[in-house]
Amino acid sequence: MATVGGRRGPVVHVLDEDPDLGEGLDDAQAEAVRRRGWASALHLAIGDWDPGAWPFTVTNGFGLLVVEGLLLRRIRVGERFGAELLADGDLLRPWQREEGVALAPREQHWTVLEPARLAVLDVEFAQRVSAVPQLAGRLAARAIRRSRQFAVNLAIIQQPRVETRLHLMLWHLADRRGIVVRDGVLVPLRLTQALLAELVAARRPTVSAALGVLEREGRISRTDRGWLLHGAAPGELPLLA
Repeated sequence: MATVGGRRGPVVHVLDEDPDLGEGLDDAQAEAVRRRGWASALHLAIGDWDPGAWPFTVTNGFGLLVVEGLLLRRIRVGERFGAELLADGDLLRPWQREEGVALAPREQHWTVLEPARLAVLDVEFAQRVSAVPQLAGRLAARAIRRSRQFAVNLAIIQQPRVETRLHLMLWHLADRRGIVVRDGVLVPLRLTQALLAELVAARRPTVSAALGVLEREGRISRTDRGWLLHGAAPGELPLLA
């Protein structure tokens, strides 16, 4: 059974949780956001998540900002699925639906892969920080960044070879969550073969075989902390970003 909504917790101070949002602010503006830029926090446990219904004071705000955790969004069109990972710094609006009678029927499904905290950037939050319009611009940039990342995902799954898709996808994820270590770049995410199969639009047995190829070639290895990438990023990746 899906968890509806989530558990509300202590407020979060957005700039403390996500300092990159303060880029371009002078000292006075940053201080104003630190004093007034607090938001209600939503805590999500691992498992299926049903966002449920939201009041207008939330749906007319900026949205929900992931300050911690990892979520998977699936979109089903007919018998096919598309999948997207959302992590720290991503902005989402799960209540938003596209308009238009010509659109194919679709279903949206959310899964929390790692315990998550979301900052609820509602209308009241927008009013409190309205004296610093640059913050709204930074949040809009987050929405654009997410759409561009999803476009990269689409370009990756167009690659004909599954091992190429996997290698590119892991490096694409490393660009956001990677940690440089002695032996390469660690992607500290719990990415099961089933999840990787969804991300690269392939069947799980095919993904299992492709991962074996990449491991034998020394391009990736599995660790207790996640996937370790060896060598340089694939040359194709910068062309997709």
